[in-house]
Amino acid sequence: MFDKLTIRFVTLAVLWVVYVQAKSQSGTNNCPSRTTCHECIQTEFCAWCAKPFRNEKRCFYVPGPGECPKEDLFYPMNIFSIVQNRNLSSTIQSASTLSQSTMSADHTGDEKHEAVQIAPQEVNVKVKINQAQRVRFSFSQAEDYPVDLYYLMDLSKSMEDDKKKLSDLGDRLVREMSNLTSKFRLGFGSFVDKVVMPYVSIVPSQLLAPCQGCAAPYGFKHIMNLSQNTSLFVGLVQNAPVSGNLDGPEGGFDAIMQAVVCKNEIGWRDKARRLLVFSTDATFHYAGDGKLGGIVKPNDGMCHLDSNGLYTHSSLQDYPSISQINQKVKQNAINIIWAVTEGEMGTYSRLCSHIEGSSAGELSNDSSNIVELIKNQYNQIRSTVEIKDTVSSNAIKIKYMSQCLNGNEIETTKCDKLKKGDKVEFSAYITVTHCPANRSEWNQSFTIYPVGINETLKINLEMICECDCERPEYEKYEENSSSCSNNGTYKCGVCDCNAGSFGKNCECNNSANDHNKNFQNCRPDNTSVLDCSGRGECSCGTCECSQMQLVDNLKVWGDYCECDNFSCDRRENKFCSGHGKCGCKGICECEDGWTGKACECRSTTDTCIEPGTDLPCSGKGSCKCGQCECNVEDGVRYSGTYCQKCATCQNQCLKLEPCVLCQVYSEISNLTQEECAANCTGIEIQRVEIIDKTLIKEDENLCQYKDSEDCVYFFIYYSNVTKLFIQAQNKPECPPEIYLLGIVMAVIAGVVLMGLTILFIWKLLTTIHDRREYAKFEKERMMAKWDTGENPIYKQATSTFTNPTYGGKR
Repeated sequence: MFDKLTIRFVTLAVLWVVYVQAKSQSGTNNCPSRTTCHECIQTEFCAWCAKPFRNEKRCFYVPGPGECPKEDLFYPMNIFSIVQNRNLSSTIQSASTLSQSTMSADHTGDEKHEAVQIAPQEVNVKVKINQAQRVRFSFSQAEDYPVDLYYLMDLSKSMEDDKKKLSDLGDRLVREMSNLTSKFRLGFGSFVDKVVMPYVSIVPSQLLAPCQGCAAPYGFKHIMNLSQNTSLFVGLVQNAPVSGNLDGPEGGFDAIMQAVVCKNEIGWRDKARRLLVFSTDATFHYAGDGKLGGIVKPNDGMCHLDSNGLYTHSSLQDYPSISQINQKVKQNAINIIWAVTEGEMGTYSRLCSHIEGSSAGELSNDSSNIVELIKNQYNQIRSTVEIKDTVSSNAIKIKYMSQCLNGNEIETTKCDKLKKGDKVEFSAYITVTHCPANRSEWNQSFTIYPVGINETLKINLEMICECDCERPEYEKYEENSSSCSNNGTYKCGVCDCNAGSFGKNCECNNSANDHNKNFQNCRPDNTSVLDCSGRGECSCGTCECSQMQLVDNLKVWGDYCECDNFSCDRRENKFCSGHGKCGCKGICECEDGWTGKACECRSTTDTCIEPGTDLPCSGKGSCKCGQCECNVEDGVRYSGTYCQKCATCQNQCLKLEPCVLCQVYSEISNLTQEECAANCTGIEIQRVEIIDKTLIKEDENLCQYKDSEDCVYFFIYYSNVTKLFIQAQNKPECPPEIYLLGIVMAVIAGVVLMGLTILFIWKLLTTIHDRREYAKFEKERMMAKWDTGENPIYKQATSTFTNPTYGGKR
């Protein structure tokens, strides 16, 4: 551990960095208004100097004005230390493999320890207000980690075929789970509902056998402890009788509560993944439903099983609420798997968001897929880690960051797709927002844990809410000090006056005779409730204003500290826009030529007059703060920088078109020269070679006229209050001339050329084909060798004639 002097020296090294951050913060400097050391250090970026007889304000933005000896500077930083850090391990390990810094004296080399999945296990942190402390921890899933699976089954009549299928698949379930872990244990329990109307029929015969082949109804029954004797599971499931009830929902929440909290009766192991498989085809009763049966006592969340495993308080207390189930599941680190039929998936899927670590899987109508469902849900649970904490104070905020397996750190509490051996790093950023009023809450302990795993990281948190110099054991702490006129305690460089005394050095008393002198003289009138306007100290009837002149030249003055130079309006982050000075009570005193609350407006109208004119805002608006505010006159709205534009006025293109045509394009004008001269006098038109449509200004209007030959004539006009300006393009823009005969001849020539090209290609292909066939024929002829001249076994045919009547004699 570092000593106090070393910590303060390290603090000085980072003061300049913090100062830069502090200077970038917007808002008022609150440090000088802090009168005690603990108030000062609880304010962000504020440090306290306990130097004796120091004239400046003791609480300041770091590094602050002047020099403060490091032994008198109090700017505490966060402190982090590890208490216990057993290394992550996937299997059982001996104590000799543990970190030497965490082994206690009674550890021996032969001692065995369970697998460690989260590290470190315990840390101490001292945290300053609004200064986040990072706590890094790792998680790695252990190999061959023990698994306890408790199968909780709805044994109402509708689940009879499911029970039979589960007994048939029991061996397979054990075999599949044993492949995942060699330390597998299995247990079994069943439920129906409370044996009270209207949940079950209380007719005596129905209480004995509510349906054919059914056993008497019951709430919850624990049948088989968690055991490695898994062969017993099949027989117990097969022999478990079904029962019956009246309403649709079942009493499953009663069963879940007992299965979770009855740790010893069920046999849950401390170091094991705990799975509770809840199998049903119906919804559930929850808190409040018990009133239907006259049961008003709330569920107490305790274990109530008799020697036969029956729930004894089924008819004595109400069903548990969802929040109670969630609380007990978190406390006991149990993962619930809702194995429900298709019709109930919607209900139980929504329930997963309210019960930590639970998941839902769809069960077939006869539960034939129960083995695959459990295996898949377990693999999903095992491949995911979700981080939670037990923080209950509103003064503590935690933000979690992790890289998971992607390499990019993001804000998350959950990582998935994990495999055996994967190591996940998390960072918890712990921030204390304020110091609780109750001092006992300044020291708190809470845990950070992975959901469903009974391992935690314990955080011992100490809030830095006061300075060392405020404690009696501090060397410069002095009660009834002479520095405080023997009327107060000298601590942290200031006096903490006793009752009846006040003042910087406790030199003033609070007797009734001196009340007006001491307090009313520091207030402007009887309606004021703050001494020195809340911006100074009243020292025996005289205000001592806060001195902030060394921070951005800010200062407070006046008999009652009522004046300052930082309450005036700003523009562009400058007091009085930089065109004046801030006077008393936050009123700007503007320079010549400027006016406005923040001296932001010019006092002249020069910026509102369009060049070439002499009327502000073209006579269609008013000049305010150097800018035109245009009028709306008779439904006509004016706009533009100088209100020279009228967006709602009738377009003048049609009105100006005859004059432009007759003066510039007389060849297409409908007006004679006499009519043009008579009607278009006073309209001056400037001719230009071309009008660039992309460079038309906001106050210019583009007009165009198209003649019978589709030629387009362009001109633009704009105006101010006194004059109209027109520019016309010298030549119209006409479409290119089309030569129809040339197009027709080109089409004909193209068709003929295409036909000839096709004939040529056809002739070429047929010629190539014929030549190939002829070459093939010649090749076959040359290779033929079986003609009459070359065949060695060929014999010329002979003819033989025989006379049947010939006897051989002549």
